[in-house]
Amino acid sequence: MQAVRSRITKAIPVGSQIETCDNSGAKVIKIFTVVGGKTTKGKYPAAGVADLVTASVRRGRPDMRKQVVYAVIVRQKKEYRRSDGIRIKFEDNSAVVLKDDKGNPKGTIFKGAIAKEVCERWPGIAKIASIVV
Repeated sequence: MQAVRSRITKAIPVGSQIETCDNSGAKVIKIFTVVGGKTTKGKYPAAGVADLVTASVRRGRPDMRKQVVYAVIVRQKKEYRRSDGIRIKFEDNSAVVLKDDKGNPKGTIFKGAIAKEVCERWPGIAKIASIVV
């Protein structure tokens, strides 16, 4: 996992239920941990684009439901600033489910665009991504 050059706003707090954009079998996941996330005392940890999270599958195939999975946030509604000055936001919050914490995606097809920061940090996701913004 490499560093991201952009200053990404952490906009998806722990406890959020977000949709997945792959064909892994999970439809909605609930975030309960941001891996490597640091906060000040009294604040909820939150995730942004390209962050690794641990989540439980809330809706999806019966064999996937109630499982604990790793996921990477690939889109967020809250705008963030890239190092070249451009501000970017997406129309939904979305994640990709992983097989392991190394970054290998479980699904083989991604629906919709994926942020450039995700492709820089996670090469396994970049291989499968068709639309990179």
